[in-house]
Amino acid sequence: MTQQGAVLQGYNNELVKCIEDLCMQKEELNKQIQQATEEKNKLQHEIQVLTEQLEGVCENLNQKIASRNELDKILAETEAAYMKILDSSRTLLNVLKKEVGTLKHIPELKTN
Repeated sequence: MTQQGAVLQGYNNELVKCIEDLCMQKEELNKQIQQATEEKNKLQHEIQVLTEQLEGVCENLNQKIASRNELDKILAETEAAYMKILDSSRTLLNVLKKEVGTLKHIPELKTN
C-alpha cells in the first residue's frame, strides 16, 4: 500500500506542477491580451485622429478647388470680354482710318 501511496503522491505532484504551469501560461497570455488590447485602443485612437485630419484636409481641398473653378470662370469671362474690346477697338480704328482717308480728299482740308 505504501508503494501505491508513493505512486499516487507522484501523480499528485505532477498534476500540481501541470496545473501551476497552466496557471503561469494563463497569466502570460493575460499580459499579452492586455498589451494587445492597449495597442488596439491606441491604434483606434490614432485612426480617429487621422480620420478627422483627413476630413479637414478634404474639406479645405474642396473649398480650394471650388475657388479655383470660380477663378477659372471669371478669367474665361474676362478674357472673352477683353477679346470683344480688342475686336471693337480694331473696328473703331478701321472706321477712323477710313474717315480720315475720306477727309483727305476734301479740298478745304488739304494743307497748303
